[in-house]
Amino acid sequence: MSPEPCAAETALDFTVLIPARLSSSRLPEKPLADIAGLPMIVRVAQRARLSLATRVVVATDDERIFKVCQLHDLEVLMTDEHHPSGSDRLAQCCELLDLPDEHIVVNVQGDEPLIEPVLIDEVARLLVSHPHCPMGTVAHPLEQMEDFLNPNVVKVVLNKDHLAHYFSRSAIPFSRDTPSWAKTENPKAFLSSINALRHIGIYAYKAGFLKGFPTLQASPLEHIEALEQLRVLWHGFDIAVHVTHMTCHAGVDTPEDLDRIRRFFPTNPLK
Repeated sequence: MSPEPCAAETALDFTVLIPARLSSSRLPEKPLADIAGLPMIVRVAQRARLSLATRVVVATDDERIFKVCQLHDLEVLMTDEHHPSGSDRLAQCCELLDLPDEHIVVNVQGDEPLIEPVLIDEVARLLVSHPHCPMGTVAHPLEQMEDFLNPNVVKVVLNKDHLAHYFSRSAIPFSRDTPSWAKTENPKAFLSSINALRHIGIYAYKAGFLKGFPTLQASPLEHIEALEQLRVLWHGFDIAVHVTHMTCHAGVDTPEDLDRIRRFFPTNPLK
């Protein structure tokens, strides 16, 4: 008799949800921004479709985004306008799609047109290999001291089982006994020695947990750090973390980011 496949080899069955809101303070109408002839939200969904996901769905509160997705044969849901967070919008999607509680949902941000499809698969696979975890995410090693010290770069510290201890905008872990000269002389070696990790904002959830997330009381740490995932840890749930060494391109927040992203795509508007 053939041995049963391990969790990592089990066929994946998961849904990608892509929240897309039209409003953006730094880049107006960001999801509709043109990238080599296609709106950004379409580019993101196209990348997600290259993953092993069985379904890719855009979740929006705007009629223009809804129509653009329909025009490009993308599955799209219209959600409420006044959700306080992206997680609330995703929770509504799980209800609208009638997803079973154990179904895996991957949240891909609508401003990530260079998201690696393999990374989407890896974060989904986390919840297969860690069945007790209702949530998973991704991190990668930090190599630049300016990133380690930058409060806009979120850091994560793990335990021995690759579960998140804590997320912070501060430089964690703090190495008390490493002299300053050692940190500046070879920052890459120093950051490697303390296993400094940057958190990447892609998440996998069990649909049942996601449905209940809006009912969890917000935590003080969540407000202090402005990091919603701290609500999960505050309430005692585990978050599995996949550490990747592949290049993780930053998303689009500003016009400068959009110019950077456009350089990765062909100039032919029909592609």
